Amino acid sequence: MKIGIIGAGNIGGNLTRRLTALGHDVSVANSRGPQTLTELAEETGATPVPVEEAARDAEIVVVTVPLKAVPDLPSGLLEGADEGVVVIDTGNYYPQQRDGKIAGIEDEGLTESRWTERQIGHPVIKAFNGTFAIDILERARPAGAPDRQALPVAGDDEAAKRKVRALIDELGFDTVDAGGLDESWRQQPGTPVYGLREGVDGVTKALAAASPERTAEWRA
Repeated sequence: MKIGIIGAGNIGGNLTRRLTALGHDVSVANSRGPQTLTELAEETGATPVPVEEAARDAEIVVVTVPLKAVPDLPSGLLEGADEGVVVIDTGNYYPQQRDGKIAGIEDEGLTESRWTERQIGHPVIKAFNGTFAIDILERARPAGAPDRQALPVAGDDEAAKRKVRALIDELGFDTVDAGGLDESWRQQPGTPVYGLREGVDGVTKALAAASPERTAEWRA
């Protein structure tokens, strides 16, 4: 499958490593330009490209950049992508630590991924946002393994969600359907499932235990 990854930090870099190892055709981009991705490209066989070209012909595009950088992504980001392109958003809002205040999230009450969806003008599926980057490399397990970790996945498009869940299964993790994008507060920072290393039952219980109230730690 042709996959574009926008952002080559910890999550983006490790997804590039695993997805290329699984045989996918990966293009990877960052804000500093393809010339800064030479080492990752040599290591993985991924193709470094400008951000404007990351989605070209892609069936799946992963947006894994700091939330404050999402509005700076180029317009027409998904032009040239596969007609049914699925966009995965891995982002989190860290107002005090990194992003500053985002009014749409704090004042309008949008979930973080709903806000991102509006910025890029395309539906998104929220996944990997509470996953430790190292786990992508080290905690993959075959289906049915007793210690297989589960990841929550939220989104409105059921077909797109199934495609993302199938990819995560291929990566070596179970998934739990976390509902629509307006329910994705259940997996935002500060919730019980965020950073949780458990299986389907544990993730399901953690999602159910979440509160929609944003605590002081996660406000600007």
